[in-house]
Amino acid sequence: MKFKALTAMAALLVAPAVMAGGPDDDSLVINEELEMVTETAAPDHLDALDTIYSGWRFRTDETQSLQMDDFDNPAMIFVDQAIDLFNTVDGSEGKSCSSCHENVEEFKGLTASMPKVIDGKLTTMEDLLNGHRAEAMGADPWKWSGPEMQAMIALIGVQSRGMPVNVAIDGEAAPFWEQGKEMYYTRFGQLELSCASCHEENWGNYIRADHLSQGQINGFPTYRLKQARLISKHNRFRGCIRDTRAETFAEGSDEFRALELYVASRGNGLTVETPAVRQ
Repeated sequence: MKFKALTAMAALLVAPAVMAGGPDDDSLVINEELEMVTETAAPDHLDALDTIYSGWRFRTDETQSLQMDDFDNPAMIFVDQAIDLFNTVDGSEGKSCSSCHENVEEFKGLTASMPKVIDGKLTTMEDLLNGHRAEAMGADPWKWSGPEMQAMIALIGVQSRGMPVNVAIDGEAAPFWEQGKEMYYTRFGQLELSCASCHEENWGNYIRADHLSQGQINGFPTYRLKQARLISKHNRFRGCIRDTRAETFAEGSDEFRALELYVASRGNGLTVETPAVRQ
């Protein structure tokens, strides 16, 4: 079945799609009070698109509704777990996150600006958390896509929910951004597909039952219904490249860090939706 799906993807790229449709016209308002920007003018650096859309606009009504109320959003279970983790002592220093940070609300705005260059290194949220665990707590690192890591990233992301994505791509970030851009347009695997093949050239089209979005990551970590857990950005990158029938990169690799920066910048102007719900 997987081979058939990949064959269908390849066929889509060489022939007009028989089913096509852009994003719906629905509005995303969370808890009946927090309105998300799910459609806005593309950032200046993005020549191929005039308008950018949240992936939420490409999902079914049933999936969309789960994200509109925190009581229905299955990802909020993990956010609640992260609140406990925030106050849990771990490591040789006998400290928790709350030992250094009075409350998680002080991270408001952080997710909207990540990843960013810190001390010359392109730094992701995963890097920040594991750095804090090592330096302040003397604790072992969390796995990149592990449940503790992604739950904590979701909790921190909620603090920025509704704020516009504003990832810097100039200055020290420029060479990393260029690396990520090159990777975005590089064709991989036996199917010779790039990120752009689906999310720039064919967004709005269907591959079997999958409605292709523009591949925005403003809602990550995302709760994927078919996997019943939070999914990291790099986990999704790895899966996409693997589906081209190519040898993929590791989560946390320099390649995926650069790709994360570039893809995040394609969503500048959309609002942070963390944690989003997808199929």
